[in-house]
Amino acid sequence: MEFFCYHRDRPGSLPLREELTEAHWSYMDGYEAELIARGPTFTTDGETLTGSVHIVDLPNPAAARAFAFDEPNYQAGAYRDVLLRRWRNLLGRTMWDFPGGRTGDDRYLVLGLGSGEAADLAVPPNEDDLIAYGPLLSDDATAWLGTAALVRAADPDRAGAVLTRERYASVEVYGWEFGGRR
Repeated sequence: MEFFCYHRDRPGSLPLREELTEAHWSYMDGYEAELIARGPTFTTDGETLTGSVHIVDLPNPAAARAFAFDEPNYQAGAYRDVLLRRWRNLLGRTMWDFPGGRTGDDRYLVLGLGSGEAADLAVPPNEDDLIAYGPLLSDDATAWLGTAALVRAADPDRAGAVLTRERYASVEVYGWEFGGRR
């Protein structure tokens, strides 16, 4: 089962996150085989850290909750909240398989939150710019709750255009970069 996990930073938590970098990476090393994508998010100007995305393949919702809430930054209070949802990998690959590689061009997290009739269930035509893409689902995968995408784009507006905005209660766009050890 695939899960989307977005830890959102608590204001002023950067010094704590910097102090815990190695603990965070060591924790993630334990999930290396399960990770589909990972990396920090930033304000769209790329200056201020806003959170951390992890898309992970785990056996069940309980394992996903343990993954999200045992994470060292969460345990230390660096995050203000966690968005954890079932996710479906419509591209069938990890970020490391993305043909565009780790560097170059701007990258974004596009997060559309909604309810009701599902939207954007098919992979958009600009697949070459998609790093990860899929619906956010309830724990039992029966209810659509939104869509999450990691996108290569020229700017935040073009990144956000990967979703049909009017079908969502809100669409958030954050700068994003490939995470993990370099």
